Amino acid sequence: MSEKSDLEPAFAEENVSAYERAAQQGIDPRCIPRSMDGPPPIGDQIVSPSYTDQDQENWRFLFDRQMELLSGKAGAAFLEGIQMIGMERDHIPSLSAMSDRLQTATGWRVARIPGLLHEKDFFNLISKRIFPSTDYIRGIDELDYTPAPDCFHDMFGHMPMLTEPAFADYYQFFGQAALKAEGHQRTQLERMHWFTVEFGLIKQTKGLRIFGAGILSSKNEVRHAMHGEAEIIPYSAERVVAQEYEVWHLQPILFVLDSFKQLVSEFRTWTRGQGLLN
Repeated sequence: MSEKSDLEPAFAEENVSAYERAAQQGIDPRCIPRSMDGPPPIGDQIVSPSYTDQDQENWRFLFDRQMELLSGKAGAAFLEGIQMIGMERDHIPSLSAMSDRLQTATGWRVARIPGLLHEKDFFNLISKRIFPSTDYIRGIDELDYTPAPDCFHDMFGHMPMLTEPAFADYYQFFGQAALKAEGHQRTQLERMHWFTVEFGLIKQTKGLRIFGAGILSSKNEVRHAMHGEAEIIPYSAERVVAQEYEVWHLQPILFVLDSFKQLVSEFRTWTRGQGLLN
């Protein structure tokens, strides 16, 4: 998610994040994580931008398309979260309004950031129950796919899930653990984030359902995940942290939870074993 121009000194190759590795390969400059040079505005400190008619039309198109695609595929927590935070098709929500509703639901707040954040800034915010979000929306030429973060991914993909109490706790625990991680632990936690927060699946009464933001906000990932094209593996923290992934392709392997309580329980067991959480 984005701020200052230069990255921190490079880490050893095996400990470089997937986004840092991709940035080094020159894939897209918008995807280079950058460091904040000061505290971001949070909650009612955020001033909403003036969106163009085209921006609003892009939001409506994306919202309508994803809600149709997610019928019978999105998890109950996501659908309930959409209602709880009052997200609608008619206009791009304000971050300050989303922050107020999340704070009421689970104690989370929202910070406005200008793009892809360096992981330390990102983890510092989520460790304090503050979700960093962009407030600009992708252009009409990137409606099917954009590698860069935008407010549709941040708002539609992530924020509804933060109304689910166990998941909301998990994400804060994740930030707290990530701030202490060193060396290979960083890579392991990056994989944990990818296969849960971004590309997680969960078993529910009516079958397999999506809760990961990277799937929820992507036309192609919804179809790929739910139409038998990805290998679905029962969730295990130990299995997830050993699984490599790439940012720029449809996901060949996904993991499915039995419950969000399982997510919290296994994460706390694994992080205690790593000396990252008490």
